[in-house]
Amino acid sequence: MMQQYLRLKAEAGPLLLLYRMGDFYEMFYEDAERGARLLNLTLTRRGSSNGVPIPMAGVPFHAAEQYLAKLVAAGVSVAICEQIGDPATSKGPVERKIVRIVTPGTLTDEALLPAKADRCVAAVFVPTKSNKSGRAGLAWLNLASGEFKISECAADALDSELHRIEPAEVIFAEDSQPSFTLSCATTRVPSWHFEAEQAQAHLLKHFNTQSLSGYDIDDLPIAICAAGALLRYAGRTQTQTLSHIQSLSADRASQYVLMDPATRRNLELTRTISGEEAPTLLSIVDGCCTPMGSRLLRRWIHHPLRDNAPVLARQTAIAALLGTNQKRGELLHAVPVLQALRTGLDRLPDLERIATRIALLSVRPRELASLRDALGALPELQKQLETASRQSERLNALATYLCPPEGLHALLARAIAEEPSAQVRDGGVIATGMDAELDELRSISSDNGTYLLELEARERARTGISTLRVEFNRVHGFFIEVSRAQSDKVPEDYRRRQTLKNAERYITPELKIWEDKVLSAQDRSLAREKWLFDQLLEQLLPSVNALAGCASACAELDTLVALAHHAQLHEWVSPQLLEHAGIDIESGRHPVVERSIERFTPNSCVLNAQRSLLVITGPNMGGKSTYMRQVALIALLARIGSFVPARRAAIGPLDRIFTRIGAADDLAGGRSTFMMEMTEAAATLASSTSQSLVLMDEIGRGTSTYDGLALAWSIAQRLVTHNRALTLFATHYFEITRMPAEQTNTANVHLAAAESPTGIVFLHEVKDGPASRSYGIQVAQRAGVPAAVIRHAARELERLESQGAPTPQLGLFAQPNEPAAMLAEAAQDQAAQELLRQALAELDPDTLSPREALDALYQLKNLLP
Repeated sequence: MMQQYLRLKAEAGPLLLLYRMGDFYEMFYEDAERGARLLNLTLTRRGSSNGVPIPMAGVPFHAAEQYLAKLVAAGVSVAICEQIGDPATSKGPVERKIVRIVTPGTLTDEALLPAKADRCVAAVFVPTKSNKSGRAGLAWLNLASGEFKISECAADALDSELHRIEPAEVIFAEDSQPSFTLSCATTRVPSWHFEAEQAQAHLLKHFNTQSLSGYDIDDLPIAICAAGALLRYAGRTQTQTLSHIQSLSADRASQYVLMDPATRRNLELTRTISGEEAPTLLSIVDGCCTPMGSRLLRRWIHHPLRDNAPVLARQTAIAALLGTNQKRGELLHAVPVLQALRTGLDRLPDLERIATRIALLSVRPRELASLRDALGALPELQKQLETASRQSERLNALATYLCPPEGLHALLARAIAEEPSAQVRDGGVIATGMDAELDELRSISSDNGTYLLELEARERARTGISTLRVEFNRVHGFFIEVSRAQSDKVPEDYRRRQTLKNAERYITPELKIWEDKVLSAQDRSLAREKWLFDQLLEQLLPSVNALAGCASACAELDTLVALAHHAQLHEWVSPQLLEHAGIDIESGRHPVVERSIERFTPNSCVLNAQRSLLVITGPNMGGKSTYMRQVALIALLARIGSFVPARRAAIGPLDRIFTRIGAADDLAGGRSTFMMEMTEAAATLASSTSQSLVLMDEIGRGTSTYDGLALAWSIAQRLVTHNRALTLFATHYFEITRMPAEQTNTANVHLAAAESPTGIVFLHEVKDGPASRSYGIQVAQRAGVPAAVIRHAARELERLESQGAPTPQLGLFAQPNEPAAMLAEAAQDQAAQELLRQALAELDPDTLSPREALDALYQLKNLLP
């Protein structure tokens, strides 16, 4: 047996091997030690190898899923080995083989997958030869839905693309090491899997075509290499044909509003900055009734669209669901269909993943029962959609896909029991009447009650033992039980089966014949039921594609209904889509913050070619960051087709959203907070265009006042004159508020605040013009800084302002200087510092007397400006 195990372990390689032995999955050697540590199992010993006991640990096969979930969560890939031979006929160890490989990115089991998030596996290929363009190829596959996409990008943009896709696992060639920061499982595969000829041949074989030209991917040769390697890897994990993967499509960056990892993090789209799942934009708007709708909404939020046409189609669909004319705002029908649709969608299971598991022949009986019930409900859902679909081409198209495949509902209704068992091995899955042979076997198994009562009555009469009983248990089968006191009355044909303290149990030839017949019928019944279930899956396979199309339509309808429902509850409006770059928001609100406070102050924002940069000033905690994020989230919601939280909004096309918000460092990467700040600023300046939205919050604060101000001024100037991006520029450098005097396409706004007898009052209202002060000391007071420190700071501020010097911490000047003059002062200051450093270097404190040390101190002081 251990020889067999070692052969299978060699096949599994670095994967953790779960080796089926009876009712357990066992692990041996290093796998046992690793598995025991990861799963908190008891490590035992069994047998020996070269005189050394073999470590062993195991888990019950019926509870394997919960242990697999823990392993996958830890990023561990597992090979599952099953017994495929018959123990009764096997002369040696039962034949076994690896039937499935479970990796973090190739999950299809319902119990292992998160319901509201996709888990995909990606392949990355960066050629080391003949790659003068510096391109990287990407392919990613969602096995649970069959979605298969590819794209190419610059090698230095690979990290951003992977954060957009969010794969659970990344594979790459064993002789390469692509650079990315995404935290996920990684797997190396043979480099020849990525060779162009091998990869293309594997794709052509899978799709059964002569060419890939029909998929419009001829211009992505590097990505095709990644796709071929990825499909080969996925096929190995499932150990069967991936029939539900029917197409391959290009995912081109020009389709979407691009966002780098920092932007996605700062805007808290699907995770908060601290890593929590709520409160985020997704958690607020996700009112989907099905898991597949929630997953699609997540994809929409991470992939806002550039083109107006598909965005407008979604908007029109939402307006139709709300029962209003999008252009005139008039009521279209008296009884809104929204609630009826939500009720209908709420009854649907995860059709998308059920279709996939049918294709992989791993679907479970209760999933088929839920599919049967869903198919019966779809006609009513389609009828409810009829009224709204007249006002929306998109809804009309979705309605046509809500028709289930012909005959599928009738087949499942005839084949699956009303309430089937969880597993086929437990029986009770196939409906009565589906198969005459199965019904007969079940009758033999279940109709033994009458026979046993008749036998018991006959034996009582024959033996004269009134307390005689005929019973059955799983361990000893059928038996006749007689009390010990009456045992001398039993006939000669009784054969003792078991002795108890106060009774004897017997078997008779007649009862033995019946037992063999019944138990044989039970075994044959379970075998017949398993065979019938497998036949049913084969019958369902041709319907997988149509079922997947139906699932996709249900998911999109669910997403649109959820957005419409949210818009109705929270008074969101349909934004106008402009053909030119620009943002015009009247009384906008932050979609997340407005739900977490009692009263939110709406604010407006206008950005266009004539007003491309807003310099935002005001106190800390005054709401600058909230205002900036609010504008970005409203723009993003508009670009996914959603209604938005505002009185009125008009949003033009966007190609990118950039954010430089908050303080963070990368200690492991050797980058300070200021270095991170400058890195993000450099990326923004390099890539933003006149159709980009840029949020800059407190740029330059990580260095000295003069350095920071000079950098902030220059960055703002570059964004205005060169990039011409739509920019919100929040700062405490009051000098930058002079920029509108030099650049006509900039303007000042500030977050209003007022002082009261009890301290500063934040009004959270955006007003035109610069702020008059920063209120830094007042904010520090509210934060609990000791009163003595506050008084000292106030005196120091008053002294510095009276001298016309810069406030050290706030960067606020009482007498604002021109940037050029400030740079000259900075140069003088640096020269004085250099003289001071040279003088210090020439001193040797160990050789100085106290008098000489004092003289040296005065000399150093005179060097200061």
